[in-house]
Amino acid sequence: MLNGGHLRVNHRGRKLAFPLGAVLLTAALVSLAPLSVLDERGGLDLLDPELRQWIVYLVGIAFLGLLDDSLGMGSSPDSPRGWRGHASAVLRGELSTGAVKAVGALALAAYVVTGTGSEWLGYLADIALLILATNLFNLLDLRGGRVEKALLLLVAGFCLIGWTLAPVELLGVFIGPFLVGLWFTLGERAMLGDTGSNLAGAVAGVILLTELSETGRLVALAIVVAITLFGEFRSISRTIDRIPPLRFIDSLGRPK
Repeated sequence: MLNGGHLRVNHRGRKLAFPLGAVLLTAALVSLAPLSVLDERGGLDLLDPELRQWIVYLVGIAFLGLLDDSLGMGSSPDSPRGWRGHASAVLRGELSTGAVKAVGALALAAYVVTGTGSEWLGYLADIALLILATNLFNLLDLRGGRVEKALLLLVAGFCLIGWTLAPVELLGVFIGPFLVGLWFTLGERAMLGDTGSNLAGAVAGVILLTELSETGRLVALAIVVAITLFGEFRSISRTIDRIPPLRFIDSLGRPK
């Protein structure tokens, strides 16, 4: 990535390889080849059949993020962020790849949630939860390693509270690359870009949809909406810095 000139300046003014998210997505897709063969012909039960439903959203949302990274400003500090930023860009007559991404995410979410058997209210709520969870991780992507830590904490929380490996069994092929990517982003060697943060948010959204009950999903939606609205009007980074436990977790492993 560095040799190819794929660089982006981070919040500290350092030029980093970009977007690492494209590499993580490629690693996940490449690993599907041997896993699929062993799963089908070896009878090893390595891939959860439900992954076929959600992979459309995971890959599609990562592609939309790559579009934003390539044609838009991606993770640049000067790029429009949040719903208000992209809406303002559209109203000014500017091409907002973020707005294109939002429309694409809506279409993908409406497609993959179809067939779950939910009533209209539940169906719309699930679509909103999936889209807003994806967007939330995009809002978090302002410091190296923050997105990966949030995703891994979410996965660990569901596994420990439910005493289950279901999230890993379903999405491990996409979660695994983020474990490796964390080393690069924490050490300020690379940036995820919207490709990576979108993919992480999509993984988180799928976990919420598949692991929570209908009531739990509504509660999760309310929480995600509240954090999203907070992020639209306040700085998430400054808030994290003001809360010692969050500040400790956020800065863990990152150069001072």
